[in-house]
Amino acid sequence: MNKALRRFAAILAVVACSSTGALADEAARFADTSRIVSIGGALTEIVYALGEEKHLVARDSTSLYPAEAQKLPDAGYMRALSPEGVLSVNPTGILMIEGSGPREALDVLKKASVPLVTVPDRYTRQGVVEKIHAVGKALGVEDKADKLAASVDGELAAAEKNASAIKERKRVLFILSMQGDRILAAGRNTAADGIITLAGGVNAIDGYDGYKQLNDEAVGKAAPDVILMMDRTGNHAASDEQVFASPAFAGTPAAANRKLIRMEALYLLGFGPRTAKAAHDLSVALYGDAAQH
Repeated sequence: MNKALRRFAAILAVVACSSTGALADEAARFADTSRIVSIGGALTEIVYALGEEKHLVARDSTSLYPAEAQKLPDAGYMRALSPEGVLSVNPTGILMIEGSGPREALDVLKKASVPLVTVPDRYTRQGVVEKIHAVGKALGVEDKADKLAASVDGELAAAEKNASAIKERKRVLFILSMQGDRILAAGRNTAADGIITLAGGVNAIDGYDGYKQLNDEAVGKAAPDVILMMDRTGNHAASDEQVFASPAFAGTPAAANRKLIRMEALYLLGFGPRTAKAAHDLSVALYGDAAQH
């Protein structure tokens, strides 16, 4: 996977880096919340949802929602952090999603003695609720977090109920990148796998964890009913025509019905406060009126 793709994959948080584990328990609550750097789009979104954005002095490049967050200084890409970029805003604390790095950058930040709270990233209903509680605790606003978590948990429970009511589930193939005939697709234990399940679909790829390239045979065997992709531009963008022209999809139900869904990356895969709505939108795109319970 080249550098540009690694940068875009930050929004997905596909694999948690073990290097953050040593830092996860260093602090659960910031003593001084006056100048916080938020690393991770879902965490930044939670801070805003809690109404605590006044504490933020910088955010990472995956923090694109809400739009006001983009006015904050950009501290860099979450998986290729520069300690200088993070420390340049003189933070009193760093709120970081699990999987951020690299290890060398985290070591420098640790030596800088800036309190760091690492929040676990899980692609489930409970994972979202845990994120909200962790952010609320870090900022000292547990009461606000309890209310937000309860609301989001209820929305996600409803999404799970709707998903369980779907009888004939569609097989969904999530494509992260497609250059030529090189198809990079999501397996188990990914944000894509989590949102597909929450929307009532079945991940067409269940033979591996994470993201891997598929050959034509593997795509044919997966037999997707639907292809799911992110809205994107640049070198890794692919039009519907390019996707369906690939020999890999010949004979698949998705190609026969020209069924391809595109959604905004952070909304689809962030696993934050908007995840229930994203799951609903994906379910409607998959099943139409049948998803409107």
